[in-house]
Amino acid sequence: MHYAGTARLGATGNFAVAGHRRTYGDPFKDFPRLRPGDAVVLSDGTTWYTYRITGRPYRTLPTDVGVLDPVPRASGFRGPGRYLTLTTCEPEWGHSHRLIAWAHLDATQSVAQGKPKALYG
Repeated sequence: MHYAGTARLGATGNFAVAGHRRTYGDPFKDFPRLRPGDAVVLSDGTTWYTYRITGRPYRTLPTDVGVLDPVPRASGFRGPGRYLTLTTCEPEWGHSHRLIAWAHLDATQSVAQGKPKALYG
């Protein structure tokens, strides 16, 4: 789910998305395994956007809405850019905390050019 009020996919600012770890298809099941340099590839149907994770997941409270800021302070980003924030529940079956991962836009390419190399490992 895209957080309303955050940037559009690929735009300058912070495109923020929430996902479940253990329901609705488990989209963020392996979230704690994210590491710097991992690719997150998204598409809007016309363009592929490849973001690169910048650090290990960050644990915080659900009330820490600053993680959605255009330049989230705890992310390590120092100015405007094209960022991605991923959020999920912590612990896995609970909701007392959140895990956050940040990424920066690394590359874009037209869907007409085929899938980006990052999808092939």
